[in-house]
Amino acid sequence: MFGNMIGKLKEAEGLMEETKARMESVYVNAEAENGMVKVIMNANKKVKDISIDKSLIDVTEKERLEELLVVALNKAMEKADRIFETEMQGMSKGLFPSFPFLF
Repeated sequence: MFGNMIGKLKEAEGLMEETKARMESVYVNAEAENGMVKVIMNANKKVKDISIDKSLIDVTEKERLEELLVVALNKAMEKADRIFETEMQGMSKGLFPSFPFLF
């Protein structure tokens, strides 16, 4: 019984690493203030690009720009979290079908 469980855990570890690697190429886009600030991040929460509207690149708009960056980054992280959680649930269901209470 425990040997089978250890085997499943090792398999889960391998699948988790594969999933993390795959999430490197899954991208989410998020924006704030109707696209004035845009963020592209992968599902592992690594920011790949930030785009800022020219109108915000002004010393008097510094605080607004900072606020919009926080909003856009948080939205992108929420999307990345949802994608990653969905992937992990799918992987777990395949490995441990006899434990439905885990999902």
